[in-house]
Amino acid sequence: MLCIAVMLAVPVTGHAETGAAGWLRYAAIRNPETLRRDQALPAGVVLLDRSPVPLSAEQELVRGVRSMLDRTLRIDDTLPEEDAFVLGTASEIEGALPQARAGTLQPESFSLSVVHAHGHAYWVIEGGDARGVLYGTFRLLAKMGTEQDLAMLHDSESPSAPIRWVNQWDNIDGSIERGYAGRSIFFDNGAVREDVSRTGEYARLLASVGIDGCTVNNVNASPKMLSPEMIGGLARIADEFRPWGVRLSISVALNSPQTLGGLSTFDPLNPQVIAWWQSRVDALYAQIPDFGGFVVKADSEGQPGPSQYGRTPADAANMLARMLKPHGGILLYRAFVYNHHLDWNDMKADRARAAYDIFHPLDGKFEDNVVVQIKYGPIDFQVREPVSPIFAGLRKTSEAIELQVTQEYTGQAHHAVFLIPLWKESLDFDLHADNRSTTVASIVEGKAFHHALGGFVGVANVGLDANWMGHPLSMANLYGFGRLAWNPELTSAAIAEEWTRLTFSNNPEVASTVDGILLHSWHAYEGYTGSLGIGTLTDILHAHYGPGIESAERNGWGQWFRADHQGVGMDRTVATGTGYIGQYPPEVAKRYESLATMPDSLLLFFHHVPWNYRLHNGQTVIQYTYNAHYAGAEEAAQFMTDWKRLDGLIDDERYQKVLDLLIYQSGHAVVWRDAVCNWAKSMSGIPDDRGRVGHYPDRIEAENMKLTGYTVVDVTPPETASGAKGVVCEGQASCMAETVFHGASGWYDLGVEYFDYRSGDSTFRVFLNQQLIGEWTADNTLPAERMNGDTSSRKTLDGIPLRTGDTIRIEGTPDGNEPAPLDYIAVDRIVSRTDKAAGSNSPDAAQTKH
Repeated sequence: MLCIAVMLAVPVTGHAETGAAGWLRYAAIRNPETLRRDQALPAGVVLLDRSPVPLSAEQELVRGVRSMLDRTLRIDDTLPEEDAFVLGTASEIEGALPQARAGTLQPESFSLSVVHAHGHAYWVIEGGDARGVLYGTFRLLAKMGTEQDLAMLHDSESPSAPIRWVNQWDNIDGSIERGYAGRSIFFDNGAVREDVSRTGEYARLLASVGIDGCTVNNVNASPKMLSPEMIGGLARIADEFRPWGVRLSISVALNSPQTLGGLSTFDPLNPQVIAWWQSRVDALYAQIPDFGGFVVKADSEGQPGPSQYGRTPADAANMLARMLKPHGGILLYRAFVYNHHLDWNDMKADRARAAYDIFHPLDGKFEDNVVVQIKYGPIDFQVREPVSPIFAGLRKTSEAIELQVTQEYTGQAHHAVFLIPLWKESLDFDLHADNRSTTVASIVEGKAFHHALGGFVGVANVGLDANWMGHPLSMANLYGFGRLAWNPELTSAAIAEEWTRLTFSNNPEVASTVDGILLHSWHAYEGYTGSLGIGTLTDILHAHYGPGIESAERNGWGQWFRADHQGVGMDRTVATGTGYIGQYPPEVAKRYESLATMPDSLLLFFHHVPWNYRLHNGQTVIQYTYNAHYAGAEEAAQFMTDWKRLDGLIDDERYQKVLDLLIYQSGHAVVWRDAVCNWAKSMSGIPDDRGRVGHYPDRIEAENMKLTGYTVVDVTPPETASGAKGVVCEGQASCMAETVFHGASGWYDLGVEYFDYRSGDSTFRVFLNQQLIGEWTADNTLPAERMNGDTSSRKTLDGIPLRTGDTIRIEGTPDGNEPAPLDYIAVDRIVSRTDKAAGSNSPDAAQTKH
C-alpha cells in the first residue's frame, strides 16, 4: 500500500501542462509533513559506474530531486564523509561499501536500502547490472513522488521475465496503423526522421517502468526496413535508446529477399535466401551492436509466409533465429496466423482454433531463442475474450503474451478505458496444464514450463502528439503495461494509484476520483459495447471504432456470433460445435463445455443460446443485454460528473482536455447503447421489460423538424442513427432545422446529436427563439467519412430555460465533404439548485444558469 498523506488542497488553476512528461513530472512536493521528512535525504550522489546507463540514472536522480524538493544534489567521484546516495552494480557496491551488499542480484534487478557506515547514512541503489541501477533509481524517485517514507528504505525487486518489449505499428511513411496520437516519432516520408530526439524521451519513459525493448515498425513490415539507408537511420534511433537500456528491434517481412533483394524466391530453406538474410543481420549488428532481434508476422491477413513454399512457421523462425543467436538476438514469431476467408456456411469453421491448430503440432521444434508471441485471446484484442488455449499448448516452446496498449477495439483514445483489469484477468487465469496450477503469467514468465525466455509485448503506438497517446488517461495503460510486465502480481488498484499520483497529484480527492474512473472504465465500456463475451460489436471491416454490429457476420473474417431470431452466440463446444473448447486442458474444457458451469461473462463466446436463456444471475440474455448497455452508458456519464470535481485541483490544460473527452464519451456511449439495444430488439423481437429501448420521449428527430435546405437521408447501419435517419445539408451554403417546444416550462439540458466526419469542419449554431445559445465546429478526428456509429457525436448545452411554445433552431454550415449532418435533439429536464431551494421548476423563478 502507498502511504497516503493528508494533503493541502492547493489549487493549481492557471498552470498548464501538455502531458509530455507523462508520469515523470516530478511535481514539486508541497505537503509540509513530507517536506520535513525529506529534509533528511542526502545532499550528494556518488556513481560508481560511469557507463551510459548508470550515468542516465545519476542524471535522473539529480533531475527528480531538484524538481520535487528544489534541491540540487552535488555529484561526488568518491564516497564522501557525509550522507549520500550511492549508485552502482553489485560488485561495485561491494568494493566501496561492503555493508550494503544485498546478496545475489539477477540481471536487471535492484536493491534499495539505507546503510549506516562510517558514521553516515547512505541511500544505496544497487543493481544486478547497469539496467538494474537505472530501474532502481526510477523506483526510488517513484517512491518520492508518491510521498512514501524513505527513512526505513529496504526494497529488492527483480523483473518477472527477460522480454518486456513494446511494439510500435509505425509505417515508414510516418503513419501509424491503429495509432491515435499523431504521426510516427520514428519515420517520415520513407525514412527515419532527421530529428529523433523524441525517441530518446520515449525510451526514458519506457525505462522508468522497466521496459527493455522496442520494436519500432509495423508488424505489416516494409521490406525497405532492411535497406542500407534504413539501417543507418535505425542506428541513430538505437543511439537514443541505448542510454536508457532499451534495445531496438524491428519487424521484418519474410518476402524481403525477393522484393528488396531481387531473388526469385523467399523460401526460408533456400541457400540463397539464407545467405541474403545473413548479410542483412550482419549489417544490422555492424551498426547496432545491441540490436534486439526480429518480430515476424507471416501467413496472416495477406502477409507473405512460409506456407507459400510448403514450409512451417518453425522453418522460417529457426532460419532467422540461428543468425541472431550469436549476437544475443531473439526471434518473436506471432501466433496471429489465421485464414480470413473462412466459409460462413460451415458450422465447424472457427477462427479461434487457428493458433492452436497451427502451432501446437510444432511444439519443441523451435530454436531456443525463438519466442511465440500470442495475443491474450484467440480472436483480436476484444473487450473480453477467453485466454488463448495455445498458452497451455506449447510446453516445450518459449512464449510471450501480446497485449494491446493502444485502444484499437476499446475506444481509440476517445474513450477512457483502463485496460489493466482486463489484462490481469488473463494473466491470473489458471489453465491447469498437466493437472497443476499454471497461470498464464507463470507460463509467459517461463516458470511453468521451465524456459529461460518469455515475457510480455505491448502494442503501444505512441505518436507525435504532445501527450504521446492522445487521451491523457490512456497513458495509464502504457504505465500499467510496464508495471505488469515487471511484476504481474501487482493489483490493478495499486497500479492505478501509483500512476494517478505521479501523473496528476497526491491530493486525496484527485487520487480517489481518477482511480475510481480508471477502475470502473473497462466494465463500463464492456457494458455499453458488447457483453456476455459476444465481443466488441464494432465495425470490424473498417475503423474498429463505433457500433457496426452486423459487419462481423456472413463474411470470411470469422468474428462471428451467429445471431438470428431464435438466439445468439458461437457454438464452440466439443459435443455440437466447432470443438474449440477441446483445445483447453481438461479441467478448463469441462468448465466451458457445460452451461451449468459456464461463466456468464463469456457465455456467447462459447455457446449459442436462445435470447430468453436465463443466466446464472436470473436475467435472460436479451434483458441482460438491455440492462448492461444502459448501465454502462450511465456509468460513462458519471465519469464526466466525477471529473468535474477536480476543477482547480489539477492544471487547466489537462483538466479541460480530459473533461472534453469524457463529455464526448458520455454521448458516444448513448450511441453504442441505442445501436446495440435496437439491433438486439429487432433481431430477437423481444421488447425491453423496462420500456426503454426504442422509446425516447425526450427526443426530437431531425427528420421531423421543419427543414430549410436540409434533406432527409437513410443511415446505414440503421441502428446507428435514431429512427434510422438523419438530415444533410448538400448544395447549400447553410441549412436550418427548426422545432417548437411543446413540453412543460423548466430548466433543460439540450443535447444536439450530429455527425462529425474525419474531413471537413462543419459549424453549428443553436438558437432559442432569436437568442444564440450555443455554437461549435465539428472538428474531432473520428475515423469515418459518413453518417454512422463512428461519427455520431453529441454537443450538450447545459441549463437552458425553455418555455412552452419556444422555438429551437439549428443552423448548420457544411464544410468540404461534411454536410453539417444532424440526427436529433435530446431535451432532458433538470432541476436547478435555485429551483430546488424555491420549490419551483420555472425558468421565470431562477436567476442563474445550471
